[in-house]
Amino acid sequence: MDIMKKKVMLITPPYHCGVVESAGRWPNLGFLYIAGELEKHGYEVDFYDAMSKFHDYDQIRARIKKTKPDFIGVTAITATIVDAVKVLEVAKEEVPWIVTIIGGVHPTFMFEELLVDFPDIIDYCVIGEGELTMPELLDGINSKGDIGLIKGVAFKKDGDVMKTPVRPFIADLDSLSPAWHLANWDDYPLYFIDNSKVAILSSSRGCIHKCSFCSQHKFWQGTYRDRAPEKFVSEIEHLLAEYGINVFFIADEYPTNDRERWVKILDLLIEKDLGVHILLETCVGDIIRDEDIISRYREAGVLFIYLGVESTDNQKLIEFKKDTRFEDSKRALKIVRDAGMIVESSLILGAPDETPESIKETLKLAKEYNADFMHFLLIAPWPYADLYDKLKPYIEVWDYSKYNLVEPILKPESMTRDQLMKEVLNCYKNYYMNKMPEWVSMKGNDLKRSCLIKGMKAIMENSFLKDHMKGLGGMPKGVLKMMEKITDQ
Repeated sequence: MDIMKKKVMLITPPYHCGVVESAGRWPNLGFLYIAGELEKHGYEVDFYDAMSKFHDYDQIRARIKKTKPDFIGVTAITATIVDAVKVLEVAKEEVPWIVTIIGGVHPTFMFEELLVDFPDIIDYCVIGEGELTMPELLDGINSKGDIGLIKGVAFKKDGDVMKTPVRPFIADLDSLSPAWHLANWDDYPLYFIDNSKVAILSSSRGCIHKCSFCSQHKFWQGTYRDRAPEKFVSEIEHLLAEYGINVFFIADEYPTNDRERWVKILDLLIEKDLGVHILLETCVGDIIRDEDIISRYREAGVLFIYLGVESTDNQKLIEFKKDTRFEDSKRALKIVRDAGMIVESSLILGAPDETPESIKETLKLAKEYNADFMHFLLIAPWPYADLYDKLKPYIEVWDYSKYNLVEPILKPESMTRDQLMKEVLNCYKNYYMNKMPEWVSMKGNDLKRSCLIKGMKAIMENSFLKDHMKGLGGMPKGVLKMMEKITDQ
């Protein structure tokens, strides 16, 4: 009788583009959730965060060769798909009998392309949520059962791509048990807070918004599920007590959707007074809705809020299917800023009708938005987004690894991609030369001032801007001098 294969490696692809990672590092939450469910089914899991460890392929190869897993899983968004496939290729070379599995946003929508293009590398694609699918899939492979009966899987059979029925979303998110013990927490600092350890948590899943450039609404099929406030806050308490985690990044697309539930979370955090910092993303409308309780956000430990305003042009906001307008976003950003929290935002540039003049106008209005940190991102034509068909004629770059919001993929009608990149870099230079004097004179909020200064330093040292500025003669001397002045104070 065959012995069941039980050893599983979950590897984050070693992809780096200097965007989110310029601020810090945190574990892959999806993998920790999947690992927890696999352990419940008796599997031995090696969670290997090659990305956060900044390991190269020689190190990844050596780890796979040493571990000799029976199964290997990777996850991928569009920008990381090339590296994700490369990890599986290395695994096949080192462990010929290994079964390879890939999941995440990109494989969920592009499974057919992946299975056709990489038939000897990818054995299975997991579609949608993976916590229940992965144990069933591995059990099915071990028992030589009919994989076609397992929901949420795509694979090749007799040369044809097969996709099983859609797996319903997990109704009770609190029934899941993330394998927090598998994370090496020393790998996860936040660069702008000293002696920090970062965990990423989920209090809900889903998105009811329909932004045309995004994938989240499609991935979650317009659904929304949330966790009990008590269990979510208890998870924060556990991670603080057990691992010394003092910074928590809420991964939700929309944690504040239900005001009553969100207020309960805030009240519990205020009551427990844990002394931790909370980072989150939400939408403009909810901040305006919560203007009367915004002080409770800060009292509960919320230090940082990201609001994706996306544009300064109301017509563009309509095209992006955003349900807010310029004045709404400006007001929401001010509400957060005035409450003493750090507010970060982003604007999307590089559409087919972009011009040097429109970018200058965006920069001008971005200064009116006055976010503490503003990102000038370049639109990425993800092949499953609603905007893709409209953007496709303008695509000049077909390498998915460049689809990271900081590389120019489209050529606007009246600009070259090089011109577009130069204009974006100028936005960053101009915006932060305007912002940094504010930080010099900031009084009465030492924590925020320190975070802003250290955050800017991290951006200069770790972000994509560092390399791009080299081609333009390096960081502007004015920026460097101002940073020296700020850090000396």
